[in-house]
Amino acid sequence: MFRFVHTADLHIDSPLEGLEAYEGAPVDALRGATRTAFENLVHFAVAETVDFVLIAGDVYDGDWKDFSTGLFFTGQMARLRAAGIPVYLIAGNHDAASVLTRRLTLPDNVHVFSTRAAESLEVPSLPVVIHGKGFPNRAVPENLVPEYSEPTAGAFNIGLLHTSLTGAPGHDTYAPCSLRDLTEKGYDYWALGHVHQPGVLSRDPWVVFPGNLQGRHIREAGARGFQLVTVNDSLEVVEAEHRAQDVVRWDRVEVDLSTTERESEAFARIGDGLRVALSRAEGRLLAARVTLTGATPLHRQLKRDPSRLRAECIAQAQIVAGDGAWIEKVEANTSDVLDLAELSARDDLTRIVLATLDAAGAGQLDVPSEVGDMLRVLPAEIAADMQAELDEENRYALLDDVRAIVLDALARGGEAS
Repeated sequence: MFRFVHTADLHIDSPLEGLEAYEGAPVDALRGATRTAFENLVHFAVAETVDFVLIAGDVYDGDWKDFSTGLFFTGQMARLRAAGIPVYLIAGNHDAASVLTRRLTLPDNVHVFSTRAAESLEVPSLPVVIHGKGFPNRAVPENLVPEYSEPTAGAFNIGLLHTSLTGAPGHDTYAPCSLRDLTEKGYDYWALGHVHQPGVLSRDPWVVFPGNLQGRHIREAGARGFQLVTVNDSLEVVEAEHRAQDVVRWDRVEVDLSTTERESEAFARIGDGLRVALSRAEGRLLAARVTLTGATPLHRQLKRDPSRLRAECIAQAQIVAGDGAWIEKVEANTSDVLDLAELSARDDLTRIVLATLDAAGAGQLDVPSEVGDMLRVLPAEIAADMQAELDEENRYALLDDVRAIVLDALARGGEAS
């Protein structure tokens, strides 16, 4: 029997996004989160004496700003070397041969696959053959699977591949291939990288994305870690378990404020929601997006003073978690309980204002063509971030904010004048 760790998309020194600093925020705990997550993996591999480690691309987030990024990785590889654990890795689109201008010599336990041609490497003292090829360039539009060697008889064959398969939201299409391409190759386990959402796509044979090791923004919510694989003496996978090793756990906290009439009750509900999310974080720092929903008389009040609402959410996080939670964003997606028919009947100007708001809400809020052209030429990772801010849901949320402010003014101001 033997065991190995399958990881990918470390993105060492990639910053966590969307975390605005504020008084009492746990800034220090977030710095170096990607490094700490990888240190956790190395500590686990050494403590559990795994037989080898696979890294399926994107060790780095791009070219190094200085040598400290490379020195950190080299130091972790040296820890594995001291424990007698070999490492097999391929370059992905973020650390392709053409991307990195700085390099350091790695310890001799690290085996980096060629970017020129697919290779097959035997693991010393084990009936294991690993097949792989790294990215020579950031963009690899061709299917690499046909270049990989046929499986070696009498061995446990592993394919190490950085790929988007047939495509994944938020990811450029690199080294595209179908699931069938992989399952028909004859390998026992495909160790994939590039897609950050963990997933087991097949169990016969095993085809696995371990996901990234540390979530970097709210779109990467939930547990992040690596795959621990156990193979028996008959060269069959008997267990493939996802092990969370993230330092910061991103989570969406939805709070229903339906029928809530008092601020104190609303804030208590927010605290309850954060408390549940904190339990899901399993002792990790929580980075939470709070979304308020439901029809409530507080709707206009929440929309009128977003800075106070955010501060109250931060205060609830401090009460519930101390420095163990960070409020990434607050969204007030509640609705009003005003009798709009009665308000509209009050006078002609009020009726016209309300009709204009309804017409705007029913219309199509298109993104200007110039913005669309720009999004098409940007890298997928950057375009995805911008698209998230410009998508239809966010555009209508902005309109809803305007609507709430206008309705509040009408409701509080008496007849329109």
